[in-house]
Amino acid sequence: MTGLDRFYQIIKKPHVTEKASDAMAVQNAYSFRVPVDAGKVEIRQAVERLFEVKVLGVNTLRVKGKYRRRGWKAGRTPEWKKAMVTLQEGQTIDIL
Repeated sequence: MTGLDRFYQIIKKPHVTEKASDAMAVQNAYSFRVPVDAGKVEIRQAVERLFEVKVLGVNTLRVKGKYRRRGWKAGRTPEWKKAMVTLQEGQTIDIL
């Protein structure tokens, strides 16, 4: 596995919501879904290499799975991790 393959595995997909869109406009911060075991340094390196931008900071949070029922069956949705990446002034990532 090459270095870029690992970076593509770290940045799964952008997390686009109204709150994330506001953060893009106001704070120049972008949200991504990442693996639960990914660290902040790995996320920073992946964003810098894949999108060719300079990262100021990375904030992460874990989203707990919710309990769901489908008739008799009960289960839990998977846990996942969100990364908020703040870029330097004037740099952007074309997500949409």
